[in-house]
Amino acid sequence: MKRWWSLLLEAIRGSDRDYTVGPVGPALVMLSVPMVLEMAMESLFAVVDVFFVSQVSADAVATVGITETMLSIVYTVALGLGIGAMAVVSRRIGEKDEDGAAQAAAQAIALGIIVAVVVGVLGFLNAERLLRVMGATEPMIASSLGYTQVMFLGNATVTLLFLNNAIFRGAGDPAIAMRMLWFGNAINIVMDPVLIFGLGPFPEMGVTGAAIATNLGRGAAVALQLWMFSSGRSRIHLSLRHVRIVPSVMWNVCRLSGSGFLQILIDTSSYIGLVRVISTFGSDALAGYTIGIRLVIFAILPSWGLSNAAATMVGQALGAKDPDRAEKSVWTAGHYNAIVLGSISVFLSPSRRGSCRCSPLSPASHRMRFRACASSARASCSSHTGWCSPSRSTAPVTRGRRRGSTCSASGCSRSRWPGCWRSAGRWVRRVYSSR
Repeated sequence: MKRWWSLLLEAIRGSDRDYTVGPVGPALVMLSVPMVLEMAMESLFAVVDVFFVSQVSADAVATVGITETMLSIVYTVALGLGIGAMAVVSRRIGEKDEDGAAQAAAQAIALGIIVAVVVGVLGFLNAERLLRVMGATEPMIASSLGYTQVMFLGNATVTLLFLNNAIFRGAGDPAIAMRMLWFGNAINIVMDPVLIFGLGPFPEMGVTGAAIATNLGRGAAVALQLWMFSSGRSRIHLSLRHVRIVPSVMWNVCRLSGSGFLQILIDTSSYIGLVRVISTFGSDALAGYTIGIRLVIFAILPSWGLSNAAATMVGQALGAKDPDRAEKSVWTAGHYNAIVLGSISVFLSPSRRGSCRCSPLSPASHRMRFRACASSARASCSSHTGWCSPSRSTAPVTRGRRRGSTCSASGCSRSRWPGCWRSAGRWVRRVYSSR
C-alpha cells in the first residue's frame, strides 16, 4: 500500500522516468492519475459555469446546454487532432527523436489555429441561426445570444488547450497537462461570479460573463502551455526553427487523426440529436438534462485517463521497437478499467437521486435532471460493465496501436472495430436511456 501511495504522489508531482522500460502497471498509474485529474478539471469548467448560470434562469442554463452541444463539434475536431498529435509525438519520443517530436507538435498547433479561426468566424456570424436550428426559443436567444457568440469566437482557446495537453501526454508529461487545467480552472472559478453578477468594479454581464470567464481561464492556460514549450521546461522544446509549415508532417498528423475523429464524431452526433429532441420539451427539461449529464461525466473520467495513458504507452513502446510491451499495455489498461468502472457503477447505483440535487431551478428541472442522471447512470452501468465496454476500455489504445505502428495489416484491421463497438453501443444506449 505504501508503494502505491508513493507512486500516486510521484504521478501528481511529475516524473522524468522512461516509459519504454520497467513494469507496465506502475507506468500506467503514473500516466493515468494526472490524466484523470486533468479531465476532471476540464469537466469542472462546465460544471462551474452551469452552477453560476443556474442562479440566473432556466433559459440561461438551457442556452449553455445548446451552445455546448454545438461546440462539441469543435471539441471533436480538437480531440481528433490531439489523437494524431499524441500518436506522432509519442512515437518520436519512443525513438528518442526529440526534435522530430517538437516538429510534429508545432505542425499540430498550426493546424489547430487554422481550424479554430475558420470555426470561430463561421460560428460567430451564424450563432443566432444555429440556436434556432437546435430548437432554442425566442426568450433564450434574446437573453443568451452573447454567450454563444463569445464561445464561438473563443473556440481557439479550447482547441489549443486540448491539443497542447495531448502533446504533453504523448511526450510523457501528463502532470504538466494537469497543472495547466488547474491554473485555467482557478481563473474560471474566480471570474465566473465576478462577471456574471457584476461584483466589485466589473459590470453585470449575465450569462455572457460566464463565456468570457471560461475563455479567460482557458486562454491563460494556453499561454502558460506555450511558455512551457518555449522555455524547455517540458520534454517538448519548441524554438523558432520549428515555427514553419511542413506539409508532409502536417498531413501525417491529419491522416492519423482521421479514425479517432470519426469515432468521437459518433458520440457527438448522438449527443447533438438527443439534445435537439429534448429541446422540444422546453427550457426546464433541457436545463435539467444539461446539469445531469455533467454529473455523469465525472463517473467515466477514470476510463478516459486509463485509455489515454495506454495510448501513450503504446506509441512510445512501438517507437522503441517493443510491440510486446505495447500489447501488454493494452491488456493491463483494459483490466484496470474493468475494475475501476465496475466499482464506480456499484457505488453510484444506489445514490443516483441524491447526486442530482445541486441548484435552485424549478421542480420540473429537478425532475428532468434526476431522470437524466438515472437514465445515464443506468446506461453507463450496462455499457461499461457489459457488451459496450470495449469502446470505453480499449478504443483509444487500439487506435494508438494503429497510429504508432507502420500501418501493419493487424494494426489497421483492428483499428476499425472500436468504431463499430462505439457506434452500436452509443446509439442503443441513447435509445434505452430515453425510455
